[in-house]
Amino acid sequence: MNLYLGIDFGTSGARGVVIDEEASCIQAEVRYPFQDSPAAVTPKIWQEALFMLVEQIPDQLRRKIKAIAINGTSSTVLLVDAVGNPTDAPLLYNDARGSLVLEHLRSIAPPNHTVLSATSSLAKLLWMRQLPSFSEARYFLHQADWLAFLLHGQLGISDYHNALKLGYDVEELKYPEWLEKLQIPIQLPKVLSPGTPIAELHPEIADKFGFRRDCLVCAGTTDSIAAFLASGAKLPGEAVTSLGSTLVLKLLSRTRVEDARYGIYSHRLGDLWLTGGASNTGGAVLKQFFTNAELESLSREIDPSKASDLDYYPLLKAGDRFPINDPNLPPRLEPRPDHPGEFLHGLLESIARIEARGYELLQQMGADKLSRVYTAGGGAANDTWTAIRARHLQVPVVASVYTEAAYGTALLAMGDGRRDEQD
Repeated sequence: MNLYLGIDFGTSGARGVVIDEEASCIQAEVRYPFQDSPAAVTPKIWQEALFMLVEQIPDQLRRKIKAIAINGTSSTVLLVDAVGNPTDAPLLYNDARGSLVLEHLRSIAPPNHTVLSATSSLAKLLWMRQLPSFSEARYFLHQADWLAFLLHGQLGISDYHNALKLGYDVEELKYPEWLEKLQIPIQLPKVLSPGTPIAELHPEIADKFGFRRDCLVCAGTTDSIAAFLASGAKLPGEAVTSLGSTLVLKLLSRTRVEDARYGIYSHRLGDLWLTGGASNTGGAVLKQFFTNAELESLSREIDPSKASDLDYYPLLKAGDRFPINDPNLPPRLEPRPDHPGEFLHGLLESIARIEARGYELLQQMGADKLSRVYTAGGGAANDTWTAIRARHLQVPVVASVYTEAAYGTALLAMGDGRRDEQD
């Protein structure tokens, strides 16, 4: 029996899921929580997490794993030298230092292109050019690319889900001519379809951890697309909201929708498009004010059928990416009522309002009409929040069939999640 391993690197930790060929039975589930804040998590910690996860998988299962795929947070990027060592600290998904190069980028990229965002991979790369360490760098990689390299040993390989915000043309499957005009003196990744086998595991790693020598490492994806693949959503009009540290929307559509003014972009998924965007609001804001136990107990006190009068824009710091794309957008968390339950109600209601506005915007831009929303991430477990969201969205809101992004990545390793082969 062949098994397949999917690994998910999120903001709060890493997770792994092993599935069998039927994909209906999870054989093992392993976790490695990060102890530090996301900003303090280094590539060394990513590497440690990767191998600690692998070690947690029972020996008898490791021997049967045929293929591995990894997802990472979208637009978390790093520069590495000729042998793959990071030359500087990575820039995380929400790092907006790229705002300093947007004017230059606007003079080259097409109007309203996905890369015209302060947090795009390309904006980050242009900002990184000014670092003293840039001269040591040879490759520009996404988080998932570098982690996969640690397993297969080949530098400079990515997938077209991660490479979208680098400017890769996912319709033509090539880097566009306008990108070449930037004359970036560094190796951009070779881009493969997500799920494409790259190479066998490095023999030393296979032997050390008891994997079979022919175990394949496949091209990965981003965390929110992995969550979509895990969800069970398959039809145009079906969507997945990932309610983790941030709020990520993905609506399956027959039409591609792109508009950087609102932080809207589309990923390719077979003959269809995953339209969507990512907001900086979400669970991280809730956790700033409440413990998990408080969130549970206070949520039970809220009547989800009644709207809160509080109108917040919950952010940890200034700046959002979608549905308002403004790196300077101020958080709005006032007035704050004395009762913590009322405050929580206002926060849940406001995040639901932002979610509804996001889907509304996607449909206005030409995406398919929203018919059902699956929910992944920690927020999926909050029934009160689900009811509030359903009131705003006016469509059925259900928990994803599988809520772990790592499950979707395991499907990708198996080839089931890869609906888009390059012919």
